[in-house]
Amino acid sequence: MDLGFSWGLLICFVGALVALKRFLQGANRWFYETKLGEIQYYLPPGDLGWPFIGNMWSFLKAFKSTDPDSFMRSFTARYGRIGIYKAFMFGKPSVIVTSPETCKRVLNDDASFQPGWPKATMELIGKKSFIGISYEEHKRLRRLTAAPVNGHEALSIYVNYIEEVVISSLEKWTTMGKIEFLTQLRKLTFRIIMYIFLGSESEPVMEVLEKEYTTLNYGVRAMAINLPGFAYHKGLKARKHLVAALQSAIDERRKQRKENITSKKKDMLDALMDAEDENGKKLDDEEIIDVLLMYLNAGHESSGHTIMWAAVFLEKHPEYLRKAKEEQEEIVRKRPPTQKGLTLKEIREMEYLSKVIDETLRLVTFSLMVFREAKVDVNLNGYIIPKGWKVLVWFRSVHFDPEIYPNPMEFNPDRWDNFIPKAGAFLPFGAGTRLCPGNDLAKLEISIFLHHFLLNYELERLNPGSSLMYLPHSRPKDNCLAKIKKVPNSVLGKQK
Repeated sequence: MDLGFSWGLLICFVGALVALKRFLQGANRWFYETKLGEIQYYLPPGDLGWPFIGNMWSFLKAFKSTDPDSFMRSFTARYGRIGIYKAFMFGKPSVIVTSPETCKRVLNDDASFQPGWPKATMELIGKKSFIGISYEEHKRLRRLTAAPVNGHEALSIYVNYIEEVVISSLEKWTTMGKIEFLTQLRKLTFRIIMYIFLGSESEPVMEVLEKEYTTLNYGVRAMAINLPGFAYHKGLKARKHLVAALQSAIDERRKQRKENITSKKKDMLDALMDAEDENGKKLDDEEIIDVLLMYLNAGHESSGHTIMWAAVFLEKHPEYLRKAKEEQEEIVRKRPPTQKGLTLKEIREMEYLSKVIDETLRLVTFSLMVFREAKVDVNLNGYIIPKGWKVLVWFRSVHFDPEIYPNPMEFNPDRWDNFIPKAGAFLPFGAGTRLCPGNDLAKLEISIFLHHFLLNYELERLNPGSSLMYLPHSRPKDNCLAKIKKVPNSVLGKQK
């Protein structure tokens, strides 16, 4: 009898656990879906996961493993390759879009979708930066900030400076023995972006700020736990330090203007301080700081990582390395004897190198997603995205779609021969009106670096089997520990 009673208790306990599990698994669905009325029956397939956590645990587990794409595979395995799924991400009911068609629609339909970045990200990057402002405000700021970083005239101005910094940095690295290649590249690209945006070349100041940006960036993709020791908490502290530094730069610039101390070179800070709308209203300091903070962060992270991966991929594939190098040698051979250094025209003639860069951008997918929010109930592919729900545009799935890119995990610049991806199928810088405004500058930096690297240097990785990290961005855990070696080149004499 005692045994029977014990078994009865055990069965009741197990039954209670099963019931509790089912209740918890259905809690998000009950809380967020039932109040939608009829719309709930037209939601995309998927699940909203556990209360509060949602699908974040499986997302983080996948991206901290060796197989980050297992997260989205779990959706396609259960619901098929339909390109749209419901989930609960970053504390909000969400819809994930993964096909070129769905991504294109979301990114281009400003009437139906607005920025929907998580509150935690907004706290770090800034509520008045591009990711947090309205469509009209974004158009105004983009018009204002595009001139210093895009267009033939602006890019031509920066070629000589970028080339000079690249040459000196590469030469320096050959004397340093083993280096963290990625760390040094991020310092290099940060120096370039600081010069363009703030006119600063103070190495000690830049080193301090670059470290703060690194801390900030780790916080952006972390769980929003504002407690000491957590990445998000550290990110908030880094933001405070960066805001103080940028405020100091603004105050100093105003002081210089008051004393009529001006530089011949007008940088982004000057443009932002001078900007005014049709009513004569100027940007306040908070707006200036948030725009600068966003640009400085994005402007060096993406370029540095892309350069590193391009060098790593080429080192692994000698046949592509040879073709890329031959193209750069031919550019130097055709150069007039009186010409010193690269021209923008030459950079735009680097057809094969452009394919190398595009293939690197595709394979690395520096930003795996962007966030939008439905402004109204939206019908997408026969499913309803409810007003207020977040929409995650999942670039990574598009770039690794085998129907668009055969053998998608393989680095193959030749796949771009006579291939123009359809709209929504190649999104390294996003799309639509919120396309990354610094994309031309980023590709310019990458091209100039790879030009000189391919001609005169080689990468010797000291730990080629280093495991990878995928958050906040894909990188080797050792930050690509390597030696940079100088190599003889037959065109060097003419180049000089």
